[in-house]
Amino acid sequence: MSANPERIRHNWHLDEVLALFALPFNDLIYQAQTVHRQYFDPNEVQVSSLLSIKTGACSEDCGYCPQSARYDTGLKAEPMMCVEDVIAAAQQAKSQGASRFCMGAAWRRPKDKDVEKVVEMVQGVKALGMETCVTLGMLTDEQTAKLKEGGLDYYNHNLDTSEEFYSEIITTRTYQDRLDTLTRVRDAGINVCCGGIVGMGESDQDRANLLIELANMPKHPESVPVNMLVQVEGTPLMGAEELDPFMFIRTLAVARIMMPQSRVRLSAGRNNMSDEMQALCFLAGANSIFYGEKLLTTDNPLTNQDKVLFERLGVNMGGLQSTAMHRNDS
Repeated sequence: MSANPERIRHNWHLDEVLALFALPFNDLIYQAQTVHRQYFDPNEVQVSSLLSIKTGACSEDCGYCPQSARYDTGLKAEPMMCVEDVIAAAQQAKSQGASRFCMGAAWRRPKDKDVEKVVEMVQGVKALGMETCVTLGMLTDEQTAKLKEGGLDYYNHNLDTSEEFYSEIITTRTYQDRLDTLTRVRDAGINVCCGGIVGMGESDQDRANLLIELANMPKHPESVPVNMLVQVEGTPLMGAEELDPFMFIRTLAVARIMMPQSRVRLSAGRNNMSDEMQALCFLAGANSIFYGEKLLTTDNPLTNQDKVLFERLGVNMGGLQSTAMHRNDS
């Protein structure tokens, strides 16, 4: 399969992205799948597993998050897990087919001693032969360097939504804070995992501007998780108007067209998606999922359900270091 370097762009404009969103559904899916096949095996999906290594009591006010200390969601706060338990969970995830193990902690920013412990977890998981990813909030230069030295493969730090809509969802951290963290991670040589959440009441233009922010970065994120809002009782976004499933699929398709070499991950919200909707998501260019019964604190399809769906679709689980066939991004 040959790649076309001209497709790798970093200069998208709002009008052309909105035009993609407005295409007839079949035309958009055809375009996204055509691009997808130039860079990836169309019948392969990379599988990651996500574990909450420190749950709840977060000082941030993200309107979608049950882990915020500001909301009464019935979630019990838990201290950071011990290294041995995290490695055991990673071993189980690997035995079920996951090639990447992601560790999330509910912090605004970690303390240095916390990062040292996370590095131990990273090293233990890597020793199993898995890729590693963590999401810990904002980082200092020194903390980022420690994670890089510890062998971390990916750092997740989502933008969540457009800069214009951001203050409607979060007030305790600025959009620029998030961009600064991403720059710090990229400059340290760690792969970037960055995406957002749709279905929070944002407009079509907000969804387009989120993808423009990602696609116009000097280097596209290697992983782009696209989450469907999971409404949790007690959070401000409980009761938000549900997004049209076709708009969610359109968002994945446009992300695939704009960032052809990135892993576009079908993330939170799969528990509320039919098999048919997920199949359309894969057709639109999604080629990564989170595997396992929990995504930090919200439900996810059972591992066996995913295996059955993959068998029905003829989809193979991607192996370690499954990246785009051709890397011309610069």
